[in-house]
Order: sequence, then structure tokens, then C-alpha cells
Amino acid sequence: MIPIRDTTTSRNYPVVNTLLIAANVFLFFVQLMQGPRQEQFILTYGLVPARYSVPEIGAYFTSFQQVLALCSFMFLHGGFWHLLGNMWSLYIFGDNVEDRLGPLRYLLFYLLSGWASGLAHVFLNWSSPIPTIGASGAIAGVMGAYLILFPHSKILTFIPIFFIPYFMEVPAFFFLGLWFLLQFLGAAGSGAQGGGIAWWAHVGGFVAGIVLVKVMERVPQTGMTGRMREATYRTGTPRLQVAHVEDSPEDLNLYGLMTISPKEAFQGTQKLISVKWGLRGRILRITVPPRLREGTVLRLSGLGKMAPNGEKGDLFLRVRIEDR
Repeated sequence: MIPIRDTTTSRNYPVVNTLLIAANVFLFFVQLMQGPRQEQFILTYGLVPARYSVPEIGAYFTSFQQVLALCSFMFLHGGFWHLLGNMWSLYIFGDNVEDRLGPLRYLLFYLLSGWASGLAHVFLNWSSPIPTIGASGAIAGVMGAYLILFPHSKILTFIPIFFIPYFMEVPAFFFLGLWFLLQFLGAAGSGAQGGGIAWWAHVGGFVAGIVLVKVMERVPQTGMTGRMREATYRTGTPRLQVAHVEDSPEDLNLYGLMTISPKEAFQGTQKLISVKWGLRGRILRITVPPRLREGTVLRLSGLGKMAPNGEKGDLFLRVRIEDR
């Protein structure tokens, strides 16, 4: 299952989450620029448990490097796909957590989650000389926070079935609970870094996120947070939406709902709508004309169901205008 997006839209643009993604991408290229010195770069700024448990190894690093590695490891990655997978998960789940906590509390939460995941890995892999890098632990913390804050949200998930793209909305508590279970089983069934994956860092980050989000919600917000919320308020809706349609055996027509913002209703917009009925579905590109009113019904000719004789029904999408 590949997560595409969640159905809980954030009210504000995720400034800190975007900057975290940009920082990870930037430092990945810095890492690549090291060329033949990349291995030494990772040993210096990655998390190597033996640096803290074996004095003879720790002597090769300054006190500043020892402290810095506890944070810098979460901004380095082992390759393009490692980076892409982590940043995609952060993109999906991080905006909502930032929206709830506010940008400053979210930044502190993210760094503390990553730090906690690193400590979990160090203590459970105490004498390992193998460096660990990646944002997975911090992102696991974000996912743990998302589970607590938005358990009833839905995750739009891509499931390839015999090379046919199929999209399904999975409850967040199921998706994230299953993810955590797989991480725990992976940790229990292997070493602390079995197969090159720091399983216990994922587990530690996830648990830390659950605890820390409750703590962070009690931390007072600053006046800067309020000003940033005003400046980053979103005026649009997600480009990709899922339309659950009414399906009657006696009717070839399909009836669904799509949501747009007041600005999009006035200016017009384009959306990708995943239309689902029963176990079937398709993705449609919908052009929404300007100056629509609440309750307007868009008729898409020939995009309904098909009868055995080849006759096609229509798709009717009712427009809901939602000011978030």
C-alpha cells in the first residue's frame, strides 16, 4: 500500500514542514558532493552507537561532533529512494501535525522525536560501529502524533492490482497501526539494525511522537504563531479528491460530491477526482467553471455506468463550497 494523501486538509500552509523537506533535500546533495569522502562524512555526522560506548572510538571525534551527530543524522540519507520515501511520508502527515501544533512547536516536536528515535537506536544497539542515517525516526514521531490527533482521518492509498491502479481510503488508525506493528515485528525479529533498517529507531520515534504531541499541546503558543497562521491560511482544496458516488442497480447514472473553496468557486479550477462505486473506480480530470454556487451540479456525459447493450449513463457531481 502506497499512501497518496490524507483526507484531512490543513488550514494553513505548512511552512516548517516544507522547510524540513527542503533541508533534507539540500543536505542530501551536500552529502553527494563529498564524492570519495562521503563515507567519512557519514561517519562524522551519522549516528554511530560505538562512538558513545567505546572510548577508543569516541576519541576520534570532538565533543561538538558527538553532540551534533545526535541531530545531524536525521538529515542525511542512504540514497535517492530512501530520501524520496521519507520525504513523501513527511509531506503527507507533517502538514496536519504542524497545523495543530503551530510552526514553532512543530519544529521542536520534530527535532525531539528524531532525537528520541536516535537515543532508542543507540541504547538498543550499544556497541555497533555501523552508522545510522535518515529522517525515518523523526517522521515516525510525526506519524505517531497523527495517529493521536487524527485517528478517524482517511489515508488515500494506492494499491496496484494486476497493474491496474486502484485507490482506497484507509482509516488512519488502521494504516498507522499496521505500519507500527510491522516496525515492531521487524525490530523483534532481527537485530537493532537488521537488514540495514533501524527498526527500533522507528519504534522509539513513533512512541516518542505519541507522548510528545500531548506535551507540546500544553506548551503556550507565541504571538508569532498567530501572525504566521494569518499569513499562511490556505484558500484552496486538495487537487486530488475521492468522490464516493451513489450507485443504484436500476440507474446507469452516478451521483457524487466534490468540494471546492470560495476562491476556487469564483475563479474556477481543475481537480483530479477519483470516482468510486462498489469495487470499481476511475480517475477523472474535472474542469470547474468560474462563478459556481453552492449546490451546483456538474453533469459529465457518458461517464456513468455502462449497460450490457453499450448504453452509458452520466456522472453528476454536486459542488460543495467549503470555507475552511
